[in-house]
Amino acid sequence: MTGNTEKNRILIVEDDLEIVNVVAMNLESIGLSVDCVHDGRNGLLQAQSGHYKLVILDIMLPQLDGLSVCRQLREKDPFTPILMLTAKTEEIDRVLGLELGADDYLAKPFSMRELIARVKALLRRAAAGTQAAEHTETAGKELKLGSLHIDFEKHRVTRKGEPIDLTVKEFELLSVFASNPGRAYSRADLLNIVWGYNFEGYEHTVNTHINRLRSKLEDDPSKPEYLQTVWGIGYRFAEEAGETL
Repeated sequence: MTGNTEKNRILIVEDDLEIVNVVAMNLESIGLSVDCVHDGRNGLLQAQSGHYKLVILDIMLPQLDGLSVCRQLREKDPFTPILMLTAKTEEIDRVLGLELGADDYLAKPFSMRELIARVKALLRRAAAGTQAAEHTETAGKELKLGSLHIDFEKHRVTRKGEPIDLTVKEFELLSVFASNPGRAYSRADLLNIVWGYNFEGYEHTVNTHINRLRSKLEDDPSKPEYLQTVWGIGYRFAEEAGETL
């Protein structure tokens, strides 16, 4: 189940061989190339050494748990999408995974149909953020708002002259907001635009990414200057859009 020369390579880090075989077979059936590793330590090394389009990562792993793998992978690679799998039912484990940089998660047991839908959505957005770009009027331009500078074409963000490292999802969220200042988006809207699906109960995925984005952009995340909460609706970007170049 390897295909190092193929374009769409996926890495599965999972110690349950039955799950690995079923997931790999289904992903290969839609034309993806799959590599499999069965422990966290080697999974991290493989993810860091390979050029993968997506990493599917279990939380409960021998040698190094999936949350640690996710955190260490994100320190070196903010862009490769990570889909976490978990058998745990506690909400805190899922939220923690998202806070550490995972793009999405699935709780076991899950259907192959849902897994494939999530994988396809993540791959679409990792291809260059094309779906989010459709919802931005300033794609390919730059925006300056106070000390914040967003270069949409180069996917770069600086604040007070210092670069801000954003994951793909964080940049897509910021692009949607900053390109439509003052417009309020519900959590369901953002799920559909940025993640490509709208499943009831997944709104906390948006909340987690908003909190992470605020921690990187705002002087005081509890009193946000840029990403504002619209009570009863969702979120919006500051009305004063700044200068578009």
